[in-house]
Amino acid sequence: MRQDISHSDLVYSTAQKASAAVTSPVAASWSRCLNLYRLQPEEARKPVQVDEATFREARERMERLIGSSADEVDRLYQMVGRSGCCIVLADHSGIVVDRRGAPGDDVEFRALGLWQQTLWSEASVGTNGIGTALADERTVVIHRDQHFMSANIELSCATAPIRDHLGRVTAALDVSTCRNDVSDMTLAVLSQAVRDAAARVESNLFRQAFAGARIVVVPQAQSLSALIAVDGDDLILGATKAARVALKLDDGLIAQGLPAADALRETHNGRTSDLDDAERAALRRVLSRANGNVSQAAQMLGISRATLHRKMKRFQLH
Repeated sequence: MRQDISHSDLVYSTAQKASAAVTSPVAASWSRCLNLYRLQPEEARKPVQVDEATFREARERMERLIGSSADEVDRLYQMVGRSGCCIVLADHSGIVVDRRGAPGDDVEFRALGLWQQTLWSEASVGTNGIGTALADERTVVIHRDQHFMSANIELSCATAPIRDHLGRVTAALDVSTCRNDVSDMTLAVLSQAVRDAAARVESNLFRQAFAGARIVVVPQAQSLSALIAVDGDDLILGATKAARVALKLDDGLIAQGLPAADALRETHNGRTSDLDDAERAALRRVLSRANGNVSQAAQMLGISRATLHRKMKRFQLH
């Protein structure tokens, strides 16, 4: 009881001091829980179990993602499942739709609510791995008494959000443990493993969504999850979140029909890249063979006349 009271006092004092400019994600989450959601850390609150209809709808909505993430969830479980960890996949609202756990640990995890059909949103149970990762839209580690509710301070969680092919947060992948000997180093390793697994799931979802397109890794981002989908006319059809950040893309630019060559253009000491030089030379050769006939040149290149005009304008070809 003394530990619970101490934890509650810490939450109240930290959350009341927190401001919009607070840098600690845990303190910011505590402030939201106290001031926005009107939660109390000493409440004996457990995750609610959503009704069957709500759970069934969530599972159906997540069917493709569950299938795409199954190998990654299994791989994570093989890595850490026998060391007292369970793997949880939740939808965008925090409903657990899939999980892996060792039978010997499941009694404890089920008692804590880490089970299918339970709701782990921040508004429901305060600061926690799943809810806070979804709220902050970034990977988080919530270690024991960093949880808002005193009822959850036995847990340590490493959680990463998963984004769909449009860059929107659509799920959360979580590794949780009740072990009291988990070190910061162990949590850092778990966090990196979860982040990498979530990135691979995102890549799978993106490739499935743009199955007929050419998929290009953005070199500037230095991340394998920074992908763009390109059509036959070199126009960008879609981009992952990492690619959008690296190339400063948004839905508006993509909808306008931005050429991939323009988005990926790099300069070296004020000069265009070798790729640009090669493309300019290729365009000049085809235009020469077509005697300046743009329609014929576009047909020879297998692109539309409008796309060829954009490329000619970009390279100042007349």
